[in-house]
Amino acid sequence: MKIVMTGGGTGGHFYPIIAVTEELINIIDSRNLADASIYFISDSPYDKKALYENGIIFKKVNAGKMRVSPSLKSIGDFINTTLGIFQGFFTLFSIYPDVVFSKGGYSAFPTVFAAKILGIPVIIHESDSVPGRVNKWSGKFARSIAVSYKEAADYFPENKIIRTGQPIRRNFLKPTAVGAHEFMNLEKETPIIWILGGSQGSQSINTAMEETFDVLLNNYQIVHQVGISNFESFKKLTNTTLENHAFKYRYHIFDHLNVLSMKMMAGVADIVITRGGSTLFEIAHWGIPSIVIPLYNSHANHQIKNAYNYAREGACIVIEENNLSDQLLIFEINRIVQEKSIRDKMIQGAKQFDIQNASVKIAEEIISIALVHEE
Repeated sequence: MKIVMTGGGTGGHFYPIIAVTEELINIIDSRNLADASIYFISDSPYDKKALYENGIIFKKVNAGKMRVSPSLKSIGDFINTTLGIFQGFFTLFSIYPDVVFSKGGYSAFPTVFAAKILGIPVIIHESDSVPGRVNKWSGKFARSIAVSYKEAADYFPENKIIRTGQPIRRNFLKPTAVGAHEFMNLEKETPIIWILGGSQGSQSINTAMEETFDVLLNNYQIVHQVGISNFESFKKLTNTTLENHAFKYRYHIFDHLNVLSMKMMAGVADIVITRGGSTLFEIAHWGIPSIVIPLYNSHANHQIKNAYNYAREGACIVIEENNLSDQLLIFEINRIVQEKSIRDKMIQGAKQFDIQNASVKIAEEIISIALVHEE
């Protein structure tokens, strides 16, 4: 049995693939499915360590973004995509898998296109309320379509839809508070604000939050993931801003957080401030009250739609970027942390939104289709 996974480009695309792979390996081992191989085809390995730890074989295939407006970058992307189509065909033909699982995104297009030509079954998963261009196209011929948001089902054939929720890696399923305060150098009695801007960080959230620190640090601790590219410049800025602040030590800045740090923060954070991407599903699973600041220029405004769909369950407060201010952030943080009834409602809303065992459901579907095709 051979299974190809494709997608990537961001952590929101890549890590659900790892989550599904973890369950695939479990099923393969428990059923003694001999000679099973799992491949990842993309323009970048994204996280080589995660691929290695799960025994996934990486195959590089070029890909370019599908830009709406023409530019010099779009010419380069067209060349990369054209080259990727040829690479994708020969790479997929050489593997000839029993099934292809796609998370969408521009990096998945060459592989899914090749699968269509070769007649290899395709399963896709859509993480957002509105599907991206590649998933919307591949949904027309995909064998099964897994969705995280029920609203995404409106864009695909009804008979193909599986409402699975979002795949979450096993290491993230069970947060822990044991030893978290000591490990993260946090005070036990002071409420904790956790700022997550996605895998790349968020410049607009970082900037808006920086203006609140002088006030918030009097009553809160802040753990702030700013993104690797933003780390050095933002660290210098906050060092200057907080130089004479009595509670400067309550601010903790990171370029990114490893798995252990994420688990511990999930166990002790009182509130999360985040974007409207796939991190929402992890926050929902952890049951943490949140303020969601969706990216305003995401494709088809999918982050805004994600945020409001999450808010309908009562799980979060949404602040759109054009309304973002330090005063509004301080007001909403105080209101959520200090009023138990609001916190309890958000926790309950998060639990209602969360769908359990998404990775298992998708992995079972992949194995089922692969076994039929293998025959």
